[in-house]
Amino acid sequence: MLTHAQKTQIDRRIAELAWPALGALLVEPALLAVDSIMVGQLGTAPLAGLSLASTILSTVVGLCIFLSYATTAATARQVGAGNARRALENGIDGMWLGAVLGVVLGVALAVCAQPLLAAFGASGATLAQATAYLRISAVGLPGMLVVLAATGTLRGLADTRTPLRAAVAGALVNVPVNYVFIYPVGLGIGGAAIGTATAQLFMAVWLGWTVRRHALHDGASLAPRGLGVLRALRSSVPMLARSVILRAALLVEIAGATQLGVAALAANQVTMTVWNFATYGMDALAMAAQILVGQASGAGDRRHLRDVLSRCLARGLMVGVVLGVGVAVLAPFIPHLMSSDAGVLHLATVGTWLAAACMPVSAVAFILDGVLIGAGDAVALAWLMAGSLAVYVPATWLAVWIAGAGSATVGGFLAVWAGYAGVFLGMRALTTYLRARGDAWIRLGA
Repeated sequence: MLTHAQKTQIDRRIAELAWPALGALLVEPALLAVDSIMVGQLGTAPLAGLSLASTILSTVVGLCIFLSYATTAATARQVGAGNARRALENGIDGMWLGAVLGVVLGVALAVCAQPLLAAFGASGATLAQATAYLRISAVGLPGMLVVLAATGTLRGLADTRTPLRAAVAGALVNVPVNYVFIYPVGLGIGGAAIGTATAQLFMAVWLGWTVRRHALHDGASLAPRGLGVLRALRSSVPMLARSVILRAALLVEIAGATQLGVAALAANQVTMTVWNFATYGMDALAMAAQILVGQASGAGDRRHLRDVLSRCLARGLMVGVVLGVGVAVLAPFIPHLMSSDAGVLHLATVGTWLAAACMPVSAVAFILDGVLIGAGDAVALAWLMAGSLAVYVPATWLAVWIAGAGSATVGGFLAVWAGYAGVFLGMRALTTYLRARGDAWIRLGA
């Protein structure tokens, strides 16, 4: 049984790691908002092009989030075992992998930008604007992926403040570069892409220099280790599978809303926006859990590992309840910021209420996700998530069929959100909780 002092110590450590991580997570949507505001002044076609191109770019980066998670876990375990040099070399291997993937994917995006965007239905002026943005911003993709791996390395070292500072600095760089190249230089949407690429490369240099300083201090090699990079790639496969499953679940949710009609799809955008901002708090706690569990696993301290799990779950559940209550209270007001259509407002309000009710359980899913990643149990986690998806997909489509496709009813919309926030997140919470109750997920030592 934990004493009050031990609970306080672990809780304080969770807060120290989670708050800066939350700040860094919030910078990315702020960057996109700045781009949207500036490009929106150019007209409808540039804004539509930005919407489509940035969605594709963020999807590519989102699928590569494994660079951050896998690197955090590997680094944290070595830190816990007292192997600072090995920890940094694992992180540096991840950064080299990110750089190589960034170059390959960046070239592929630049070359295939126009046909890829056309496949999504873009044409005419929208296609031209989206192509210009995607091709130029693809130059910054190596920087974006290095940022992911470098952030994971520093988080594994229990440093969540430096990624926050770099993210804020990148945002401050993005604004003036955007302004200069969009307006005075006259490059339009291409100027926004230059701003995005410049900010990401700036952040990559900042974080890379910080990792270099740590490496020189601890005698770690900065050169890519062929086998190390390959091991980083191999260990990232389960995390890549996890990312694909998450994206698939979102696509199923959006497809379900689409089947209910235009009003439901618009309401879904409102509800999903609220959901995404609320989940940043859960994700920040999951990152703290990942770091602390990774370090406890590396140190071979089973008792502390269980203590960390207990406190992370307690804090996660508390945050989930607070977020749920806060979102429920604001649900009647937030949709009015994004729509004036009465039908959309009604659906968005009830959908947001349902999402709020699911947040405590969702927080458990997020926390245990971080726990299993930190413990190096990513293969089992990927299978558990695949099982959750297998339950969620037929449940959602059955609910949409019962509600009636094309009918934007409250019942149909609630069914879509009950499927995503209730069934999918609920299954993730249940399966990971059952996994965490046993000992199969515990891997002590580096």
